[in-house]
Amino acid sequence: MKHRFGVVEVICGSMFCGKTEELIRRLTRARIAKQSVQVFKPCVDYRYSPAKVTSHSGFNFDAQPVEKSEEILQFLEPETTVVGIDETQFFDADIVGVVETLARRNLRVIVSGLDTDFRGEPFGCMPELMARAEFVDKLHAICMVCGETASRTQRLVNGKPAHYDEPIVVIGANEMYEARCRTHHEVPRGEYPR
Repeated sequence: MKHRFGVVEVICGSMFCGKTEELIRRLTRARIAKQSVQVFKPCVDYRYSPAKVTSHSGFNFDAQPVEKSEEILQFLEPETTVVGIDETQFFDADIVGVVETLARRNLRVIVSGLDTDFRGEPFGCMPELMARAEFVDKLHAICMVCGETASRTQRLVNGKPAHYDEPIVVIGANEMYEARCRTHHEVPRGEYPR
């Protein structure tokens, strides 16, 4: 069933807050409602399976890996009414235009991704997608230090907080990342504190 209007939904937050699990939940409900669903993910996310989006708790959904965001439009099937995009922060800047194009075609577009990088700074295209979306849900994890609500992603290198100058994109899971609250999120910057 085609939608009367396009809509963009953003699911964001730190690592381990359940973004992909929530994306899968929404996609599963759409499929139960007999809507035609297609899911895309960046090729760079190879952690669990190249052709699935997979949550840290093991839930998964079939997905088409793509190198560049514009490939989503090339692979889009005519009957598709719901498009899911996981790990959206890893896509190139053109993803914003792709998402807008999909919504203009009266599709429901559900994107999930990190809203901030390991430094605690806005991550890639996510801030712009959040500003353009009809719906934004920011999920929270549990701080691995104090057990309070976590909104940050802590990268660890040999058990220590990663330095500010480390590369932004380093693919990994619980072997190198933790959820942290604002108080316990650390990003050393050499001689110059932030």
